[in-house]
Amino acid sequence: MTSTARLLLASSHPGPTLTVTVLAAVIASVVGHPAWLVVLVAASVVAGQLSIGLANDWIDADRDRSVGRSDKPVAQGLIAVSTVRAAAFVTAGVAVVLSLFLGPVAAVAHLVLVGAGWAYDAGLKRSVWSVAPFVVAFGLLPVVAVAAGPAAQLPAPWAIATGAVFGIAIHCTNVLPDLVDDAATGVRGFPHRLGLHAAGVLAFASLVVAAGLVLVGQLGGDDPVRGVGVVLAVLGTVVVVVLAVVGIRLVLTGPPNRTLFRLVIVSSLVLVVELGFAGARLVA
Repeated sequence: MTSTARLLLASSHPGPTLTVTVLAAVIASVVGHPAWLVVLVAASVVAGQLSIGLANDWIDADRDRSVGRSDKPVAQGLIAVSTVRAAAFVTAGVAVVLSLFLGPVAAVAHLVLVGAGWAYDAGLKRSVWSVAPFVVAFGLLPVVAVAAGPAAQLPAPWAIATGAVFGIAIHCTNVLPDLVDDAATGVRGFPHRLGLHAAGVLAFASLVVAAGLVLVGQLGGDDPVRGVGVVLAVLGTVVVVVLAVVGIRLVLTGPPNRTLFRLVIVSSLVLVVELGFAGARLVA
């Protein structure tokens, strides 16, 4: 990779971008989409997530520079703001084009998802409504993955609700380590107004709710999982609850750090992978 490409990748929030892409690809696989469609879903989602991450670093360049963010290449002056801005628009364009091949339902869902991310970057992050883009985006992620293709199937309501609740957990834990820097630059989103402990507890309580929704979704309905699937469903829920307890303890006893966000990411991956192995029916 060239130096510019590496710096752009570092500016794109690669960890969350990769995680969201993996989640979408796994869900698309679980519902039985052919390999080419799974790849198309992943390509569309990664382009959209890259654009959101790049837009975030471009828009926040001055703010990040003022608080000395050493993890942001654009704030360090290693790459021009104009280069990051151009890359954000290019990747957004790629996301739009690729989305058109997903089918009308998935395309609209993905465009709204990406729009929610850009709305957060552009100003909603500074308001009490900062959590809304995360609820919308992660609630729509199962729709993108399941509805892709000519059949345009919709995910089960519990899958959409799970994604939306996960959005709350992801937003709160992602923001907590930056509360001091955000306060210094006038950012007062939803978690900032709640405060460290309340936002942290809410995040991991949301994680437990999400796990409960997944469990009920798998064990209830017209086509519940059976046999080994039941064991896996319960095991996945227990793992997530344990991670949530660990997270709440960390919130209440120590300074906020990126470990909190990683616990939420791991929990989401645990549940999605467990859904695949348990043979859960994600289609409505």
